[in-house]
Amino acid sequence: GHMTDLLFTEKDLVTSLKDYIRAEESKLEQIKKWADKLDVLSAAATQDPEGFLGHPVNAFKLMKRLNTEWGELESLVLTDVSDVFISNLTIQRQYFPNDDDQTGAAKALMRLQDTYQLDTNAISTGELPGLTLTVDDCYDLGKVAYSEADYYHTELWMAQALRQLDQGETSRAVDAVTVLDYLSYSVYQQGELERALEFTRRLLDLDPTHQRANGNLKYFEYQLAKQKKVEKVEEKEEESKVRQRRESKEDYLTERKKYEQLCRGQGIKLTPRRQSRLFCRYYDNNRHPRYVIGPVQQEDEWDSPHIVRYHNIVSEKDMEKVKELAKPRLRRATVHDPHTGKLTTAHYRVSKSAWLGAYEHPVVDKINQLIEDVTGLNVKTAEDLQVANYGLGGQYEPHFDFGRKDEPDAFEELGTGNRIATWLLYMTDVQAGGATVFTDIGAAVKPKKGTAVFWYNLYPSGEGDYRTRHAACPVLLGNKWVSNKWIHERGQEFRRRCSLNETD
Repeated sequence: GHMTDLLFTEKDLVTSLKDYIRAEESKLEQIKKWADKLDVLSAAATQDPEGFLGHPVNAFKLMKRLNTEWGELESLVLTDVSDVFISNLTIQRQYFPNDDDQTGAAKALMRLQDTYQLDTNAISTGELPGLTLTVDDCYDLGKVAYSEADYYHTELWMAQALRQLDQGETSRAVDAVTVLDYLSYSVYQQGELERALEFTRRLLDLDPTHQRANGNLKYFEYQLAKQKKVEKVEEKEEESKVRQRRESKEDYLTERKKYEQLCRGQGIKLTPRRQSRLFCRYYDNNRHPRYVIGPVQQEDEWDSPHIVRYHNIVSEKDMEKVKELAKPRLRRATVHDPHTGKLTTAHYRVSKSAWLGAYEHPVVDKINQLIEDVTGLNVKTAEDLQVANYGLGGQYEPHFDFGRKDEPDAFEELGTGNRIATWLLYMTDVQAGGATVFTDIGAAVKPKKGTAVFWYNLYPSGEGDYRTRHAACPVLLGNKWVSNKWIHERGQEFRRRCSLNETD
């Protein structure tokens, strides 16, 4: 998406910067030659000033140099050769990321760290494919976490910054005292008084006059002594309270844990018995004229609810055209607010999306017709094709595609009923991460370029199938492009007939 454009913008700026450096070097070379010439001349002249000036040519040239050539040198020194570079930088700056973008990227890195259980040191030292992180980088990540009152990640990244400083890495902007200040406070906020005291003492060894650390030292020592006095008396009660707090927290995080486990490829409930019921087949959708001779390749991804994948369903050329059409319109993706029924951005959906209507390009119309032919559902009442780009840490946490009964009717304005089915086309391969996971049933579908996944969100009765709760895992390495079509109930009355049984 736009991140690719930023790479080429930076490349252009580096070229412009090199041109500026060459111009400065050329200017300095001219000045140096002039200075070297005068150095030799003045050294000889000052050995016998009267004899040197007794020669009329030397006297004339001295007058000329002082009157004309030094003025020319002054003009050369004052010549600003940075104009072109500064002008280019000013033009490109309007496309630069801002503070919010940098904070978002830092949060994305921490999100990946949690979801895929990545070690801070592994990320920083380049064990993951890619560049390493400097002390300054680790410090900045810790500061972002600190500003969000996320003391857990503050500790992780400040500890990594300190580790790299201890290993001899240098930094102009960050020193061990500053890092230890953040570390002591972040571990204190997590209730670890002894470690907070340890970091504070180490800080004071480096800077005995540090005012805040001296105050903290007394406070931490007092709190630790107080804690030890009551520890024995309340030990049993506290254990019970901690256990209760832990249990309530685990209840709250149950789905989150499932989601993260599935993203890591753990907890998938694909038993041998279930797997034996999954097949691949050539599919012609009840002898549809388009597919009688050339049926499509259909693979079962899950049995109940039935989730299928269609292989090689859209050509490379068509996918590239869809990305090309969507790219200029990509905006932060939105979700339906269950309280207001309106579209809004949310922290649990991090991607950029654009909408493409069938009338905008023949390729979009072609894909819409393909979806209708393959699924047998009417797409005239479906929503426009949504194209989404998931970059660094891009994700969409567990959600339903259909509108539930306890929500305001999010699709009332459309007048086409609820979302009966979802068609999801993967337009890129992803190096790591980015799977579509179904948290209720324990299924995971990996992105594969040119394949589309299809499932019904509603039972034939029109009731929502809560087993279809799903999520898009964060992209760990690579870039994920998808397009999806949400198909609605209206127009399907004779294509998917209603059942009198709620769960049929």
